[in-house]
Amino acid sequence: MSEKKPTRLVRESTEGGAEVATLTLANPPLNLFDQAMFDALVADIADLSANPPRAVLLRAEGKVVSGGVDVHTFDGLTADQGAQLWRDLFTRICHPLEALPCPVVFAAHGLTLTAAFEIALACDIILAAPKAKFGLVEIVVGLTPSMGGPQRLAERAGSGRARELVMTGDLYDAATMADWGVVNAVHEDLEPAALALTHRLAEGPTRAHAATKRIVEAWRSGGVAHADSVTPQVSGELFGTEDLRGAVRSFLELGPGKATYTGR
Repeated sequence: MSEKKPTRLVRESTEGGAEVATLTLANPPLNLFDQAMFDALVADIADLSANPPRAVLLRAEGKVVSGGVDVHTFDGLTADQGAQLWRDLFTRICHPLEALPCPVVFAAHGLTLTAAFEIALACDIILAAPKAKFGLVEIVVGLTPSMGGPQRLAERAGSGRARELVMTGDLYDAATMADWGVVNAVHEDLEPAALALTHRLAEGPTRAHAATKRIVEAWRSGGVAHADSVTPQVSGELFGTEDLRGAVRSFLELGPGKATYTGR
């Protein structure tokens, strides 16, 4: 009998017919990031990249989101092998996840450590339950977070906060992460709130959401001037989409807020 896959990717449709994908870390109790977990995520994200839905929800089952990386993954690596590990994880997980042409929501219901937290930081929106805790605790094995966590944390919370969180290796609660701007919102009923937001985003103007991501990415890589330089082309392309043309007609004929979108 084959071993259970540590992730689960499910596609479904909203009431409005928009496709939503839910990617679940499904290897409780700890959802540790061992080689099998990394391989499963690579395969799932490749599937999403090849056939993007109109929104993605990342979540986990079990008591915790993840207890972090299985330290066996690091045992015996040379400096060159360590560098190649991080290159592979950037190339096959973090960067493709960020590049998905649709909104990506991460829902953290409990403890979210190391690789899981870094993957959350590669998503567009992070939601959390009040009891969730976050940490980049790589200092316990003499390492620094290397899947993009420090720099993406600095983008959201500032460089001083990023250095504090990484250098102390402390755990921070959802309220603190929301106050710092890392978590977008804290919800008592996280699962329905996360699903409702994902469905709402999926039923919106998908091509416009993708353009927003491209403009923000231009800012991240080159500042305001670079984002300004790409915006005319990126935004201009939207005038060729069915969604924009239909929404403009709807606005003129019915008023704001009545348009429906197909993602085209």
